[in-house]
Amino acid sequence: MRETKYFYFFISPWILGLILFTGGPILLSGYYSFTRYDIAHDPVFIGFANYINLFQNDLFWKSSGVTLYYTLVGVPVGLAASLVLAMLLNVRVPGQRIFSTIFYLPSVVSGVVLSLLWVWLLDPDFGVVNVLYYNITGMTGPQWLSNEHWVIPSLIMMSLWTLGNNVVIYLAGLKSVPQNLYEAAQIDGASRFRQMINITIPMISPVTLFLLITGIIGSFQVFVQADVMTKGGPNYASYFYVYYLYQQAFRSFNLGYASAMAWVLFIFVGVLTWLMMKVSRRWVHYEGGGD
Repeated sequence: MRETKYFYFFISPWILGLILFTGGPILLSGYYSFTRYDIAHDPVFIGFANYINLFQNDLFWKSSGVTLYYTLVGVPVGLAASLVLAMLLNVRVPGQRIFSTIFYLPSVVSGVVLSLLWVWLLDPDFGVVNVLYYNITGMTGPQWLSNEHWVIPSLIMMSLWTLGNNVVIYLAGLKSVPQNLYEAAQIDGASRFRQMINITIPMISPVTLFLLITGIIGSFQVFVQADVMTKGGPNYASYFYVYYLYQQAFRSFNLGYASAMAWVLFIFVGVLTWLMMKVSRRWVHYEGGGD
């Protein structure tokens, strides 16, 4: 009983902070989503008008499409690249820790700094990417950030720069795979490719599920790149959902509408996460054999 009191005493600051700074604003935004509110005036209850207007707005569908495009392409590419890098770093070679540190370093750099760096790297005239592309192919590189067909691939390419967290998590998962499974497969004559398909990938599938869910949640919250690098352009080609939400909330001060957008995003991501957890039972293997 005494230990229980001490437990709640020591976690009370966290509980208080959660209620005041997270739970409270979430509930309040739910109320605001049914109002017309612009900070300067008291909120006026308007029912489901914000939600109705939201689904009738072309920019809502445009920003949703841009975000889905980024998610459907960027998340699988990022997971595949993270797994490949983790498998390379899992090989015992001199300097392995140094390489792991190098790959992780960009993950601790501010998103704003990285965005400014990539604006320079992707500059069509003197950027490093186009200079290397010209030296290798002899052809002029594309207008990465000013061409509506190339802007999302550019941002996906930039996202590969910050795979350090995923690589470290995958690396931990690879090191937890029992070595006796590989030894048994070698005795049976399985090639390294078969070992990867039948042992490595199934054994790290819980890690893949975790990174898949967090990657999708993160991709639906892209904002810094759009704000710093493209301002949603060209021609709304990088007008991400959260960037549109930000514009409504802090540029137009349409906080009721922005709150409705936030709740639509919250419900969509929540349902999507639940569906992925349900479907994952078919392909995620847990070492203990449970779901």
